[in-house]
Amino acid sequence: MNIEPGQTVTAPPATDDPASPADLPPAGWRLWWLAIRPRTLTMAVAPVLAGTALGWAEGGHFDPRPFLAALGGALMIQAGANLYNDVGDALRGGDQPLRQGPPRVTALGWATPARVRAAAIACFGLACLFGLYLIALGGVPILLLGLASLAGGWCYSGGARPISYGPYGELCVIAFFGIGAVAGSAYLQTGTLLGSAVLVGLALGAVAAAVLMANNYRDMEPDRLVGRRTLAIQLGPRHSRFLYAAMVLAPFALLAGPTGPAGGWVTLAALPLAIGLIHRFFTEPRGPAFNRILGLTARLQLVMAALLSLGVVF
Repeated sequence: MNIEPGQTVTAPPATDDPASPADLPPAGWRLWWLAIRPRTLTMAVAPVLAGTALGWAEGGHFDPRPFLAALGGALMIQAGANLYNDVGDALRGGDQPLRQGPPRVTALGWATPARVRAAAIACFGLACLFGLYLIALGGVPILLLGLASLAGGWCYSGGARPISYGPYGELCVIAFFGIGAVAGSAYLQTGTLLGSAVLVGLALGAVAAAVLMANNYRDMEPDRLVGRRTLAIQLGPRHSRFLYAAMVLAPFALLAGPTGPAGGWVTLAALPLAIGLIHRFFTEPRGPAFNRILGLTARLQLVMAALLSLGVVF
């Protein structure tokens, strides 16, 4: 039985079974499913979906091959980055007992650092395979975008000065999970860089950055203890709350406003969800409740991407 620091241990009832299944850590595919943080995987899906829809709408043609390959590559980069963050934080002491987030498999001893690192490398390797196919379709621009995405996934938690330990994580998310992913997906459909894709990428990237803000706002105290200087720590609780609100509201102005893409007004259907999230962010105390807010913010991004795709295509 795994005992976490600070956990109260009581004597179990008498039983012939020395350890019930609930006492055991996850194993097999359940372990790795937990490790790749499925709640955040939609952040890889949303920009590819929106970018492909924009390319389809403006180019008049939909090719499923680059869409599926870009989706697979984006998912592998996201999963690899999450795994590398898991092992990187554990080795740096970033996953302390005070942390309020979901369990991390390396820090809890459910998987060795070597296994988690190998899994991350495998994900990045699969992303490269998808990328080779996309490069054959899109040429040098896709090559540069792919290399930058892989470097960003590694630098987020790796190197002497990981991005996740400083105040620039949100900007990194906007760049890669917003502008780069949307514009790249649209480029694969049209062969050109669309101005509308950059705008949509900025909007969806802002919501993705709000996911990270929710995570860092939740963990301000434990992050400060291990030397992190995230944007939430730099701004403080009050300004972090207002920035989160701006991150989830500004995209509606970008997408549904006069400069937004045709059909972007459909995203207003997601506005009640955004307002509800802002209310919860302002009123919920920092702690495990923010795990739910984080997941719902990621869902908001996916809902907005789906609505936008319907709006621009139909």
